[in-house]
Amino acid sequence: MRRKIFTTLTILSLFFSKAQQKEFILIDNGNGVNLGYSPLSGVKIITVDGLKFKDLNRNGKLDKYEDWRLSADERAKDLVQKMSLEQIAGLMLYSNHQAIPSNDSGFASGTYNGKIFSASGAQPWELSDAQKKFLQKDNLRHILITSVQSPEVAARWNNQMQAYVEGLGLGIPGNTSSDPRHSDQVTGNIKSEFNAGAGGAISLWPDGLGLGATFDPSLVQKFGNIAAQEYRALGITTALSPQIDLGTEPRWYRIYMTFGESPELTTDMARAYIDGFQTSFGKDEIADGWGYKSVNTMVKHWPGGGPEEGGRDAHWAFGKYAVYPGNNFDTHMSPFVNGAFNLNGKTSKASAVMPYYTISYNQSKDGSNYANGFNKYIITDLLRDKFGYDGVLCTDWLITANEGKTPDEFKGKPWGVENKTIAQRHYIALMAGMDQFGGNNIMQPILEAYKMGVKEYGNKYMRNRFEQSGIRLLKNIFRLGLFENPYLNVEQSVKTVGNPEFMQAGYEAQIKSVVLLKNKKHILPIKDKKTVYIPKNYQPSIKDWWGKWSEPKLDYSVNIELVKKYYHVTEDPEKADFSIVFVTSPQTNNDGGGYDIADRNNGGNGYVPISLQYNSYTATNAREHSIAAGDPVIDPSIKDRSYKDKTVTVSNSSDLSTILTTKSQMGNKPVIVVVNINRPMIFNEFESRVDGIIARFGIGEQAIMDIISGKYEPSGLLPLQMPANMNTVEKQKEDIPFDMECHQDSEGNVYNFGFGLDWKGVIKDSRTAKYGIKK
Repeated sequence: MRRKIFTTLTILSLFFSKAQQKEFILIDNGNGVNLGYSPLSGVKIITVDGLKFKDLNRNGKLDKYEDWRLSADERAKDLVQKMSLEQIAGLMLYSNHQAIPSNDSGFASGTYNGKIFSASGAQPWELSDAQKKFLQKDNLRHILITSVQSPEVAARWNNQMQAYVEGLGLGIPGNTSSDPRHSDQVTGNIKSEFNAGAGGAISLWPDGLGLGATFDPSLVQKFGNIAAQEYRALGITTALSPQIDLGTEPRWYRIYMTFGESPELTTDMARAYIDGFQTSFGKDEIADGWGYKSVNTMVKHWPGGGPEEGGRDAHWAFGKYAVYPGNNFDTHMSPFVNGAFNLNGKTSKASAVMPYYTISYNQSKDGSNYANGFNKYIITDLLRDKFGYDGVLCTDWLITANEGKTPDEFKGKPWGVENKTIAQRHYIALMAGMDQFGGNNIMQPILEAYKMGVKEYGNKYMRNRFEQSGIRLLKNIFRLGLFENPYLNVEQSVKTVGNPEFMQAGYEAQIKSVVLLKNKKHILPIKDKKTVYIPKNYQPSIKDWWGKWSEPKLDYSVNIELVKKYYHVTEDPEKADFSIVFVTSPQTNNDGGGYDIADRNNGGNGYVPISLQYNSYTATNAREHSIAAGDPVIDPSIKDRSYKDKTVTVSNSSDLSTILTTKSQMGNKPVIVVVNINRPMIFNEFESRVDGIIARFGIGEQAIMDIISGKYEPSGLLPLQMPANMNTVEKQKEDIPFDMECHQDSEGNVYNFGFGLDWKGVIKDSRTAKYGIKK
């Protein structure tokens, strides 16, 4: 058996290491479905009733799962009965993060024939050693990719991967996924100059909050449609999005990926986003809205990841608890139940759901306080039974892995089941109703979980349970036509991704997401080519998710060459007509803040405030005692996570100094502040001193310059409240929207949800009428 496996791997590896030749054969089926297959996979074509079909299991006859005339449900049920336990277990895996090609070290690293990529001589589209292993040995078919070198490389890698798995076992195609990849903030293109005619690596759009700031579901549906076309051209068939958590806790650092804090707006945005991604039309439709242009959406995070206690995030043990002091648990499910599961399009509902890492504290009827992915009440009683959801449920990444040695170490997230083994965690999740395990490349723990189930319920029950998950997972592959043709025309992929039409649509969305907050004496727009002073910013050392610190530097926070296309630029404030200061909303480290190991080592509990202001903040009005607490393995002595009376300073506090110093240098001349907002912030530290304030949400600088210069008029609206001070932040309840006192500026405007200016003044239109706060 071992020799047979080795021989299969060797033959396929020889094929994939050769220079690119004919990657696949495309068969025109006349009035039927076109077929694509690899000439070296061993798959043959058989003819039945004058139509052609792929003999994926190479048995010389047409099986139901190979018959594209049948429904996805019929085909999935037939195929799962042919699958071994190991093959179903492999289908339940979702890979850890894969870069194309693999990085030489660190995150998403890998080897090629035992060597790092840069030393291997491998082509960037070849499969890494780890990818071959988990595809062949562990039967994995769901792959999460991060960075890709180019659209061409992504398409070629897809063809390599699909040919590889087509030659294995039952010929089940790969289902590749991606986290959101279309915002300037994600791609690192904030400073890039936009040129629609030049195209790009992918079309660039606002991040979640920016899309929310448009208050326009039709725009979001257009984004979904365009993004789906680009995803399919890259070989991506599942989007790990949208993130439809309600941003009701202003300190939560992942709030920038949400559509904001409004249940009504988020529900409509969710529906539009998913309809855009999942729906195929006309000749591209296979059945029920699904087809060759469809991309599965994995909506997240059930039952709502927004109400993190104190804003601390559940990627770390210090943020494992979601709390509901306002008894508002049901509202957080609304975007799922009324949006994601109630589509306007024919696909009906999002094809997959991801629960969040959090423990929804004291919400389970049995009082178990297991994290959502392990929680039968959250998964089966609510999602499956009460709301009738029958799609795929996939855990968030690494919930079955072991946690780190301290609450701030980025490792596994087994919240609520920290004392269980890895296999036991898989079993608990399966019995809670989960289908798939994110970030797990190895099937062995799933097989061990199966044995636990056999011991408790018997083999027949567990086989049926596994087949149930297998059918759900397979349907999402069948619906997209991947069994017929998973291959890509590389030239067409290159033409599709980031084409001028898509780039222009993304840029227009960026413009529509810009929110003008202050425009004293109508200083904006500044249309003449005047002289502008732009100060440099101190960019501090920041710790990333894996504990590495960046290098501090003093530099411009904007592409100066881009600014010169609009205005004359001077380094002398006295020679300037006006100034633009580019800053970011107050930031903690990339873990979102709320915990300091130094405080713990000095005898404290480790918990500290998360500040939304630039100046140092002392939490005199924080809770005396936290709502939730508990780290049974790594820090069992801490029974209270309160941070009352502790002091913190944000990492970019120097941004405030930059603003105030610039104003002092400019005297009575106008100062415009452009702030990239990742979460709500305190404006009262500088607002009265400046003349204009523009809010951006992860978009490129050119869109900002086009607004300032008057090429476009701002139309965005705040998707979140901007608090008057930190006292109101401490008083608000994590699970309640619209419960803060908002900042009122020197012009008399209140920075509440739905506020924004155009050149004439405060915007009041159909959007504000529909989504504005009802008093």
